[in-house]
Amino acid sequence: MPETKTQRRAPTKATTKKATATRRRSSAASRRKTTVKATSELSEEVLKSVESGQRAAIEAVQKFVDSVDRALPALSHGEGPSRRQEIVDSALEMADRLVHTQYDFIRKVVDSAGKSLSK
Repeated sequence: MPETKTQRRAPTKATTKKATATRRRSSAASRRKTTVKATSELSEEVLKSVESGQRAAIEAVQKFVDSVDRALPALSHGEGPSRRQEIVDSALEMADRLVHTQYDFIRKVVDSAGKSLSK
């Protein structure tokens, strides 16, 4: 029996274009997966940071209130709130503003990151 050689055809332009398009799609999908994973990790880090900041603010207020309790008497000597109560209320208001400022900052960071990633 005579031997026959099978010859391969050279790829056509259409075949090459399809292969290139397939590689681009898989590369884009891979980048999207990487971006989604990175975004997810960033979101988790941001949430942990916010939680840590809020816990620190609560602990600071608790220490402050304990210090005020030791330094100033709890009884009021007349009408209206005591000096001790005014100081404690002021500290709580300050802590509340700090936590809200931190929250607003983190929200803006996340919004900005979301806009950047969606482009």
